[in-house]
Amino acid sequence: MGWFRSGDTPTPVVSVLRHRGPRAAGAAALISRNRVLTCAHVVNDALGRAELLSAERPPAMDIVLMFHHGQEAPQQRTARVSLWIPPNNGSPSPGGDLAVLELTGVAPEWLTPISWSEMVEGQSLRAWHGSGQRITYADTEVKLCDGQVAYLDASLSGAAIGPGYSGGPLWSRDHAVVVGLVVAHVLPNGGTFGGQQTVRRSRAMPWQAVRKELVRAGVPDLLRDFSNRPSTAASGAEEELLPLLWTLLADPAVRADHARVLARHLGYAVPDDNSVPSVLELATLLTTHRRALATLSESLAPGLADETARAALNRLLVRARVWGVASLLSVSEHQRLLTALRDIGERDPVLIPRAAREVLRFTPLPEVLHAARISVSDIAPAVAALEVTTDSGPVPADTPQVPALLYLVECVAAAVGGHERAGLREWSGRVAGRLGIHPSALAQRRTDADRWASHRPALAFRVQMELYRDHHDPDDRFRCKLWLLRRGSPPTPLPSSEGAPITAEEVAMLLRETIDGIRAESDQPDPVPRVDVVVNRAWLHLPVDEWNPGPQNTFVPGLPIGVAFQLTLSCPEMSELVRTRQGEQHRRWTSGDGTPLIVDRDFTPERLALQLQHSHRDTAQVVLHGTRAERTRLLELCLALGVPVVLWDRAAETYDHADRLDAVQPTGSLRDLPERVRCFRGQACDDSFQHEARPSLVWEEPASAPPGGLRLLDPLEGRTPT
Repeated sequence: MGWFRSGDTPTPVVSVLRHRGPRAAGAAALISRNRVLTCAHVVNDALGRAELLSAERPPAMDIVLMFHHGQEAPQQRTARVSLWIPPNNGSPSPGGDLAVLELTGVAPEWLTPISWSEMVEGQSLRAWHGSGQRITYADTEVKLCDGQVAYLDASLSGAAIGPGYSGGPLWSRDHAVVVGLVVAHVLPNGGTFGGQQTVRRSRAMPWQAVRKELVRAGVPDLLRDFSNRPSTAASGAEEELLPLLWTLLADPAVRADHARVLARHLGYAVPDDNSVPSVLELATLLTTHRRALATLSESLAPGLADETARAALNRLLVRARVWGVASLLSVSEHQRLLTALRDIGERDPVLIPRAAREVLRFTPLPEVLHAARISVSDIAPAVAALEVTTDSGPVPADTPQVPALLYLVECVAAAVGGHERAGLREWSGRVAGRLGIHPSALAQRRTDADRWASHRPALAFRVQMELYRDHHDPDDRFRCKLWLLRRGSPPTPLPSSEGAPITAEEVAMLLRETIDGIRAESDQPDPVPRVDVVVNRAWLHLPVDEWNPGPQNTFVPGLPIGVAFQLTLSCPEMSELVRTRQGEQHRRWTSGDGTPLIVDRDFTPERLALQLQHSHRDTAQVVLHGTRAERTRLLELCLALGVPVVLWDRAAETYDHADRLDAVQPTGSLRDLPERVRCFRGQACDDSFQHEARPSLVWEEPASAPPGGLRLLDPLEGRTPT
């Protein structure tokens, strides 16, 4: 056993449960976020098939998996067979007996795919029962291994490999790698127990045999899912890293100090004497545990005495990453970043992928960052994918490139602000210092991130539509006037309907035809144009977003204009009634406080007015809940005090309906709120979604009033929709 020994760190276990009852048929190895590997006979057992060694491919049935790891609460998933390599039933040659199961979702976020290495004789191994209980560990040793099959013998103490262990990974007790799968235990001959009988002998499939079976099955591409540590690559990396390690850790006392810190972070036990690991043994660990080198450099970097040592550490980090044996982040850096990004992603799932797409335009992004929003469970895979890339930006000569992940973190920090910004920037500063990144390079990324976060991309064009009604117009008719607002151009009047009142559907049709014409003439049309609907106070609750213009043409049915466009409301009438309103609006927009104020049942008008003028004086967004009568009064109060963004559910009847707006992510990024509301309205039109909310959104940017002012005509009493 080496100097670094498997400590008390809990080993993850994937249980393959029987179809009838909660007992485990065996175990499995997590090979990627959505695949596990086990033995084919374990699948037969789980599905209740009479013949465990049946070669017939199982039916398309769900197989229940249970994931265990340390103090985490076990999580259940279902999976189906995607690759079937049946047992060689009755064949004298070993082989087969493998199954790859495809999860219907992804593995729990706190579990990472295992790393593999080749099995050799003399290795000390540990297996776990499929139940996942820690007390079931069974220690054994490789006594015979020919690359195709291996036999393991265990001493007569502790647990022995038996039923329920099959399909489970065999963990090296010296390194955090798996070297094969448990296949079966060898039963002693019948009769009275004697000293000549075989006891505690098990059969295993080495990793090199698993690899051959997958290639023979015609799925070599599947090997890309495996985090493989081939011995040849490890040996090559060790040889190249050794001289650099000697430069940094030639002093045995210094080496021992750093090795003990490293072992503590990685969960290894070390001798309690004054022994020192050899440089070769340290190099072996660095090439078999992906976060070992980053974790070692975390303790090394602050104490480097001169530029020569710093340069040696830089070369060590670069060469290890070239060989593919080291991740960017240390154990503690990785854990801290995931915690911070998960909190941000849960609150605002749009921010991280949007930042990645906009600032890392020349960086290959993982699939999860191409989506409009990211789930909390996808943040860890996204971080892992970005750890291997740089941001392609310039750096001073002879200094390391800035990782793409650090640039993304800087942009997220600039966007969220407050204490989260300070925490993320402190994190990126420490990582940059450990990596030897030049301070000017990090400062430039921070400047770029601040510029990105403060820049609100202007739309190529915006349409403003004023709705009004003359005194004698019918209740179900409207007049409207349209303006085209282009970036850098004066407002342009558009074809309108001022001469005669028209229906809501005709208003929607006029709006759609106008925007279609603008987009057809534009070289770079906006995918989703913004429409600002200008109304008076009484019409703030009109369901304008639900007005449907009818079929677009012979082939395409019509969509409500609140689904086709980013439709928001504006009420300049309030500025005529409250002289200070426009100045307050401008101040709130430029304050940078994007944290919304949520108005619940505890708010009275007096309390809301107090908070908006004191503790929330810079708040730019308010979310209203409650009854319609209460919302109307509070809405007008918010507008009078210059709140530029107000969101509410016009279908809500009580404060208990507040959770209906959760899917809109009202506490998410203010920049993306109109698009999130549009997407929600689209889902509400889909019968497969059960959205009862009907969100209305006031969005009044500075100088958003219609050119020439708003036409204010007092409607006759009782004739204005309410």
